[in-house]
Amino acid sequence: MEAKRPLLSSLSSTRLRQDFGGRRKNMREIKIDAENKIIGRLATRIAVLLCGKDLPSYNPRLEGDTKVIIENIKKAKFSGNKFEKKLYRRHTGYIGHLKEFTAKQVFEKDPRVLLQKAVMGMLPKNKLRARRIKNLVFLKSN
Repeated sequence: MEAKRPLLSSLSSTRLRQDFGGRRKNMREIKIDAENKIIGRLATRIAVLLCGKDLPSYNPRLEGDTKVIIENIKKAKFSGNKFEKKLYRRHTGYIGHLKEFTAKQVFEKDPRVLLQKAVMGMLPKNKLRARRIKNLVFLKSN
């Protein structure tokens, strides 16, 4: 009996992409529907896919050959009370200018930011992090 992957809606086409030495490699594209999915659980699955850890050809020094396409991010949700209580902080650089935003405020402004920050926090903190996050693409929802 084959195991089901509930987060993966479809494995679409592969396209060729150039590797570090100019070599060509196949690029997988995976579409994920974020409707009624919890953002944290979705982010862990996306981080694994972006690193390529789901493949037998995984190599930690390589970028990975998976492009993840997210649909319906506006319909994603948080578990528990995190939507109202979770805080995102940033500092402007001036004394006393620590800005705090709740997850609800950030989600209303741009829901893609929440998922992207969650995935960034789950990727390894090295030079490949910026390249891997570029393979996370959001489709515009209606």
